[in-house]
Parts: sequence; structure tokens; C-alpha cells
Amino acid sequence: MENHVFAAVLVAAFLHAGWNSVVKLGLDRVSTVLLLALVQALIAIPILPFVPRPATEAWSWIVAAAVLHTGYKVFLVQAYAHADLSQAYPLARGTAPLIVTLVSVTFLGVSLDPVSLLAILCISAGILVMAARGSADGRMRGKALFYAMGTAGFTASYTLVDGIGARIAGTSSGFILWMVIGDAIGMIAYALWTRGRSALPAILPAWKTGIAAGAMSLGSYWIAVWAFTQAPIALVAALRESSILFAVLIAAFVVREPVSGWRWLSALAIAGGVALMKV
Repeated sequence: MENHVFAAVLVAAFLHAGWNSVVKLGLDRVSTVLLLALVQALIAIPILPFVPRPATEAWSWIVAAAVLHTGYKVFLVQAYAHADLSQAYPLARGTAPLIVTLVSVTFLGVSLDPVSLLAILCISAGILVMAARGSADGRMRGKALFYAMGTAGFTASYTLVDGIGARIAGTSSGFILWMVIGDAIGMIAYALWTRGRSALPAILPAWKTGIAAGAMSLGSYWIAVWAFTQAPIALVAALRESSILFAVLIAAFVVREPVSGWRWLSALAIAGGVALMKV
């Protein structure tokens, strides 16, 4: 991975950690993900005339990506409903790069050197340690495990579809902006189906913070999709998950939350994986 791509993905990871740190909007989780999706779409719409139009053959990929992003959000909300955030989120995010790597090597013919594979394993292992220590007995069962692993599956799927689709589109910007509009439509449909007409008014009290979080979220993934076109998707996917390392640092030094020894150990493993990508 070239230096400028590596640095850009780290910026994306930092933005991802940043919006997660400010996303405590006082809303329920369905309203939160709906607000973020709407903000991203509202930012994307006025920018669209200034970016290249995706190639015709990419539109099916854009639609598929939008569906997968909506599915990810729905499963993530359900995972949080059945398990602690501190356990469900790391399990979903730590497993996804492994799935992307397996599919890339096995089915897409991508060749990764041993150091790159070790880097991916270190990052995923560090994240999964957080999941293992996220509850008293370190176990997830039943619906909690189903939705957490389903979230991982959606994450891996949209990562691959976005990476391949953006390359086919010939424009990462056009791809991501149209995709977030489709995702917003999907989230509106889901919210109306589950909440009725009260779904949209419910997000209004948090719109100011939602704008900041949504802008950082869009910026983070916009960079990631661009990076998918510049480097192996598996490497970018794993490096992007270093956002959890930034989240630990923000928690320790900005928010002043207590950070356990296990979280520091996880952060060390993730940092080691990031360093290996530049060996």
C-alpha cells in the first residue's frame, strides 16, 4: 500500500472513531442510524453535479451496495438490542476483515504476502479480544451471536461490493454519493415500516450533532471507497478497523474514561498490525 493511501485510510479510521465518539445523540438506535443516513444523503445530493457519473454497468453494484449498507444498519441495531455494544460491535468489525481476506484470496485471485496477512490477523485479533472481554463470561449466544455475525457478514459483503463496484464505476466519488442516497431511501423505508410516521420527527432534537457525526461518517467511508480502488480491498478493510485503536485513545485521553488492561492489549495488537502494513 502506497504511503498516501495508507495515510488517507488512517485519517478515515480517525474520522470513524470520531463520529462514533460524538454520536451519543440521546436517540434510540434506529433513530440514530436513520439520522446519520439522512445527513449523508443531504450532503451528497448537492455534490453530485460536480462528480463524474458512474459507468452504466456500475448501477447494479450501487443498488446492491445500498441494500447491503441498509441491511448492515438493521442487523447492527438488532445486535445492540440483544448484546452489549462493547461486545457486539468488536465481534462484527473484527470478523469482517477476515471474511474479506478469505473471499479475496480464495475467489477473487488476490495475492497477499505473508506480512500483509499477519497484519490483517493482528488487527482482527486485537478487535476480537475486545469482543471476548465485552461481557462477564466472554460469550455470546442465540440471537445476540446471530445478529453480531450477520452484521459482520453484511460489513464484509458491502466492503467487497463497494470496492469492486467503485472500480467498475470508474469514479469512487460518484459511486459512494449515489450509494448513500440509496441507503437513505432504504433506511427511511425501514424506519417507516417499524416506527410509522413518528420515525422522522423523532430525529429532529438531535439534528445539530447529527450533522457533525453524519459528515464525519460520510468523509470516513468516502476515503475508504477511494482507497479500495488504490490498494487491495482486504488491506484497506483491515486498516480501516484501526478506528477502534483511535477510539481507545480518545476514550483514555479525551473523554477520560477508564481503559482496562485488556483494551490496552487489544490496542497494542491493532497498532502492531498497522505497523506491519508498512514494513
